[in-house]
Amino acid sequence: MKRWVQGILSIAVVALIFGFFFPKVADYGEVWETITEMTALELGTLGAVGVWNLVSYWPLLTAAQPGLRVREAAVANLASTAIANTVPGGAAVGVGVTLTMQKSWGVPVRQTALAAVVSGVWNNFVKLGLPVVALGLLALNGQAGPALGVAAAVGVLVLVVAITLFALLLRSERMAGRIGATAGRFVSALARVVGRRPRTGWDAKAATFRADVVGLLRRRWGRITVTALASHVSLFAVLLLALRHVGVSNDEVSWQEVLAAFAFVRLLSAVPITPGGLGVVELGLAAAMGSGLPDGTKNQIAAAVLLYRALTWLLPIPLGVAAWGFWRVNTSWRRTVAERHESRPDMDELVLRCSEIT
Repeated sequence: MKRWVQGILSIAVVALIFGFFFPKVADYGEVWETITEMTALELGTLGAVGVWNLVSYWPLLTAAQPGLRVREAAVANLASTAIANTVPGGAAVGVGVTLTMQKSWGVPVRQTALAAVVSGVWNNFVKLGLPVVALGLLALNGQAGPALGVAAAVGVLVLVVAITLFALLLRSERMAGRIGATAGRFVSALARVVGRRPRTGWDAKAATFRADVVGLLRRRWGRITVTALASHVSLFAVLLLALRHVGVSNDEVSWQEVLAAFAFVRLLSAVPITPGGLGVVELGLAAAMGSGLPDGTKNQIAAAVLLYRALTWLLPIPLGVAAWGFWRVNTSWRRTVAERHESRPDMDELVLRCSEIT
């Protein structure tokens, strides 16, 4: 029932945005005309960058999960992204899809969960830090405004809190146990309210998680950081190229302003109002970059935003459905944990430890 309510509310929000608010920002007819006037070369290069953006996330997954093949990262990521982009609360469902797929390939659930947490934490660090970087670049360019300043301040505050908690968790096994126990008591209190059993053993689980994270980051923190940054830069490149291809010049909207809008909306879309931020991202980007500009430029910006979303939100859906179908019919990758362990003697020490058969 809860899922149905979320779905209905999401549809209502999307319909309200595209039916009422977005037409106040741009004219759909002019937007379509702008897109149809693009050359084959412009569409082709934009499409190529869009595909690269999808591919650019896979190195982060393999960096955070030693022993995971790129092809496995691709199939699981595409399928989970398709779920996240179409189902209310789909991010959690997408994690479940990833766990199921990788388990069928002999990847231990513990290893997959660890990689999901670490890559998610690093992505959020980048997402929270972007408004700060954008504000600094705009300040150097003499374009900093109060709205971005607020976003940057929020980003800094949340980033500092997140990094502090993460550092405390990793500081010592004893500290990790305390944090785990505190979180367990909080969740147990909520569980009692809804008539469910309290959670136990979170102190031991937090200590184990800390040991796994420390082992992973000791070897791969640099690679994880670089690949996380690269995936965000690739996403930004799709938006920037779309703007330039539809005719929005740097004089009209500078790349620093594009980065600021991108950073602000990425921070805003972290709140799961609609699947994949559908409607919220489009309206936020078009309004942020088009404010105070002529109607013709606003229509071009809206066209670029819709192209950007077609490549970053819509394209992963059919690709993800195809990836799901491939996983269902392809049995050649299926392994038990023991079989995978025997076939991958080159896996590093952390993966071997996480792959213990119990």
